[in-house]
Amino acid sequence: QVQLVESGGGLVQAGGSLRLSCASSGRTFSMYAMGWFRQGPGKEREFIAVISRSGGSTYYADSVKGRFTISRDNAKNTVYLQMNSLKPEDTAVYYCAAKPTLDRGNVYYGRDDYGYWGQGTQVTVSS
Repeated sequence: QVQLVESGGGLVQAGGSLRLSCASSGRTFSMYAMGWFRQGPGKEREFIAVISRSGGSTYYADSVKGRFTISRDNAKNTVYLQMNSLKPEDTAVYYCAAKPTLDRGNVYYGRDDYGYWGQGTQVTVSS
């Protein structure tokens, strides 16, 4: 079992930056691929970014590629999402998610791939 707690959301102007953090409980954080998703008003939850267990592989949605960076610190049981050049359309509740996997290098971008979710953190980008 793993519990995930996101933090770092808030209100920012367009063009600004935020860094989200997702802290995991337990001692097996390095056994999980970690993903970030978001759900905007009236929209379905969508994939944003994923990082493999080892941190060596990442994958991004086209909508955030080049602006967002996912990283992890296995010693701190934490995954991060650095968000730069934010746009009003990035406004959403951001969720981190964990998928246990034996493969150190695989990444997963399907919502149904993940069994563990945080409670979400609100990001609002004003124009």
